[in-house]
Amino acid sequence: MRSVKEVSEITGVSIRTLRYYDEIGLLKPTQLTEAGYRMYDGRAIEKLQQILFFRELEIPLADIKEIMDNPHYDRKQALRAQHAMLVRKRNRLDGLIELITDVMKGANTMEFEAFNKADADIVFDRMKEKMPKEEFDKLLEAYGGSEEKYRAYMAGSLEENSTKLIQLYGSKEKAMEAVKSPKEDLDAYQKENEEICRAFQQFVGAENPEEEDALVVRLAECYKGMFHLDNARALLLDLAKEYLQNEMMREANDRVFGEGNAKCVALAIQRYYGV
Repeated sequence: MRSVKEVSEITGVSIRTLRYYDEIGLLKPTQLTEAGYRMYDGRAIEKLQQILFFRELEIPLADIKEIMDNPHYDRKQALRAQHAMLVRKRNRLDGLIELITDVMKGANTMEFEAFNKADADIVFDRMKEKMPKEEFDKLLEAYGGSEEKYRAYMAGSLEENSTKLIQLYGSKEKAMEAVKSPKEDLDAYQKENEEICRAFQQFVGAENPEEEDALVVRLAECYKGMFHLDNARALLLDLAKEYLQNEMMREANDRVFGEGNAKCVALAIQRYYGV
């Protein structure tokens, strides 16, 4: 048995808070001494740990009490759910830290040279040069097979996302340098990207968050290498958004990797980054 003071020292929860938990019936002491002091056994401390996990997830005390008072409450199942939610919270915070770091080291986004049609043409030509014809044609399928439509899309996308690209790379010059990377490097990253997408297919209709998280990590590393980025959070979240909102892009991906693949990848990315 441990006194309320000892429990406070072990857990970092104030004595006042422990008394309040007792008052509202959230965490009752195991017993009271003759002098009226609260005493807690190991099971009570385990319950307090569960409460602290719920609080870290910003769940209100009233909801925690309702959950833990439920006769069907399963501690092991709750721990698994808490673990998954805390991992997502950590991933979200890690992603935000990376994003803030990029913004801090990036250029002043209020004063920069925007991307133009000539830049878009360079990007398009380099993609066409580097990508196998079959892969390039699959990419064009989302735009009706028309190079001109894709050039127009790329020009508009570069202009619209100039600020984001400057934040990603630090400058327009660095972004354009990334386009000029050797074809051999791109081939290796494309092969890795294809392997990852095929691996995702096993989870269509059969989620496995831990294994899917590992695939998202691999995908992020692949995109960082492919696009010469310090982190790929923003790029992957944009990819997820496109897969969920752009039907033609989603269908083009699924024709290659299997029905439901794009949605599976998109949801895994969003889950990993806590979106």
